[in-house]
Amino acid sequence: MKEEIQKFFKGEVLDDTETLSKYSHDASLLEVRPKLVVFPRDTEDVKKIVDFVSHQKGKRPGLSLTGRSAGTDMTGGPLSESIVLDFTSHFKEKKIDSRTLTGEVSPGVFFRDFEAITVPEKVSLPIYPASKQLAALGGMIMNNCAGEKTLRYGQMRDFIEEVKMVLSDGNEYTFLKLNREELQKKLLEANFEGEVYRKMHNLVTKNHDLIESAAPKTSKNSSGYALWRVWDKKNDTFDLSQIFVGSQGTLGLLTEAKVRLVKDTPERKLIALFFKNWDDLPAVVNAVLPFGVESMEAFDDTTLKLGIRFMPEIARKVHQSLFRFASRFLPEVFIGVEMFGLPKLIVLIELAEQDKDVLYDKTVKVIRALKKFPVHMRVLNDGPDSEKYWIMRRESFNLLRQHVAGKQTAPFIDDFIVPPEKMPEFLPKLLQILKENQIKANIAGHAGNGNYHIIPLMDLSKESERAKIIPVAEKVYKLIIEYGGSITAEHNDGIVRTPFVEQMFGTPMYSLFKQVKHIFDPQNIFNPGKKVNGTLKYFENHIKK
Repeated sequence: MKEEIQKFFKGEVLDDTETLSKYSHDASLLEVRPKLVVFPRDTEDVKKIVDFVSHQKGKRPGLSLTGRSAGTDMTGGPLSESIVLDFTSHFKEKKIDSRTLTGEVSPGVFFRDFEAITVPEKVSLPIYPASKQLAALGGMIMNNCAGEKTLRYGQMRDFIEEVKMVLSDGNEYTFLKLNREELQKKLLEANFEGEVYRKMHNLVTKNHDLIESAAPKTSKNSSGYALWRVWDKKNDTFDLSQIFVGSQGTLGLLTEAKVRLVKDTPERKLIALFFKNWDDLPAVVNAVLPFGVESMEAFDDTTLKLGIRFMPEIARKVHQSLFRFASRFLPEVFIGVEMFGLPKLIVLIELAEQDKDVLYDKTVKVIRALKKFPVHMRVLNDGPDSEKYWIMRRESFNLLRQHVAGKQTAPFIDDFIVPPEKMPEFLPKLLQILKENQIKANIAGHAGNGNYHIIPLMDLSKESERAKIIPVAEKVYKLIIEYGGSITAEHNDGIVRTPFVEQMFGTPMYSLFKQVKHIFDPQNIFNPGKKVNGTLKYFENHIKK
């Protein structure tokens, strides 16, 4: 097969042991070994390999294509037993227009490189994840990422203007929001795109009430296909770009996206809160939310201890001397003395506005609201003293992956979201499940949304530890659903959560998801086993040891 592909493919085609081993992993607890890894040079390469796989599917039933960018996915989303397409070698086009507040990006563009061209123009794409120094735009779009500024700005799907996709017929199409007249033209086209539009239009209009009732009632969601975002009945618009965002490459392969940008907010304050326990966190969140804060992030004492332990490494990453970086934490040392030890939890509340007076008034109101709680507090201006906290928060997962001796990060309940007002009742029950199963975990996340990242630390070489994963996942996801939450806010379904999607949405809605998959991908050539038709058995069999 490698030789056959090389005849028409301009990019690299590799099947050596080192390459296959590298692409057997992402940031998840899984291992899935591909047959080939290819590096498409341009859109023509993508179209040709889709056409090849489509025509070979009958002869080679297991043949499929899985897109991959930076490989920072925590769900096994870019893992495949067939052909992996890495977009980071050649799909690197990027440009912005600060006047229209838009950008155009290829899927292989690393966010750090895109940020480098937005910062001088004082604009940004504000929905970056904590892994923003590692992540690429293709994965961010296909996972519908969010991040620390999600309270104000939402998710990636809120910033997508249009996407270019290579579909299963081997052709590239552009998808964006259409008005009624534009939609009618698409419905009349006598090609695969027209067929897709006709079938999707029929599906969403015929099942409108079911789709609306099944849509998650949380502020973020990356599970399933976002059918509730396709047809805006009130404004009479139809936007299939929304079905691709968060689809994990299961409906086609992304070749380009047009994204919306925002102007920077120059006036900023950070309020750092130090808690003795988790008990007051839900009440604090609910007290602060009405003031329109930009972000509200949390991390536990495990993260803090790792940050202290590996402070030399963190200092090097931010290009500061250890003494200079460590000296910035002297005020926190005195807070620790007052608290008689390290805080159990740190919460970062960020305020950002265009106007200094507006920011001042908002800061005063937030501080006043916080004074009734038994927490220690620091108010900081934007700059190095604020950035040190964000560095700790963003580096936490990498520190866990690289430095916890004898244990591995095992993200399988890593991205739940529950309405913040239900958190006082929900969180103790979740922590009790972990305690009963003797699972220690790092906890961080977006407190303002009720979106937490719980990363268990486990010795996966022990069968007794591996045996805990499925039962604990079942208990946790059942609890999340009972409290009106979503099993994934921003990390997506992948191999880890796809087996729970039907439980999350119900069988009637899940059957619509399966229809969507068949409409776009009738031969099941795009990233099979993700979003629909995944099993717990497959998940269990591919947990790495």
